[in-house]
Amino acid sequence: MYYYITKIAITTLLIVLISEITKRNSLFGALLAAVPLVSILAMTWMYVDTNNSNTAVEFSNKIIWLIAPSMTLFIMFPILIKKGIHFYPSMAISVVSTIIAYYLMIVILEKFGIKM
Repeated sequence: MYYYITKIAITTLLIVLISEITKRNSLFGALLAAVPLVSILAMTWMYVDTNNSNTAVEFSNKIIWLIAPSMTLFIMFPILIKKGIHFYPSMAISVVSTIIAYYLMIVILEKFGIKM
């Protein structure tokens, strides 16, 4: 139980830290957010849990295929905001668009025999 609380605390602390840093310096905050901290943490927790690096490698290989569709959010959101759509609808549309992009990528990859 303490292990899960530790995992949650460390992960939460990093997200809050990035948010606070971004308030003071958006470039540095963006740089920290662009570093795949969540992926690094997930792979670290996987390794600690299993003592097997193969699960982290498989996870990492799948992430590579999902990088392109994740860009949908970062392209759509500022476009929608600049068009005058409010924050929450812009975020919702961007998230839904990103989910659709992920789905399409998985479908396309499976057509080429790449199993996700």
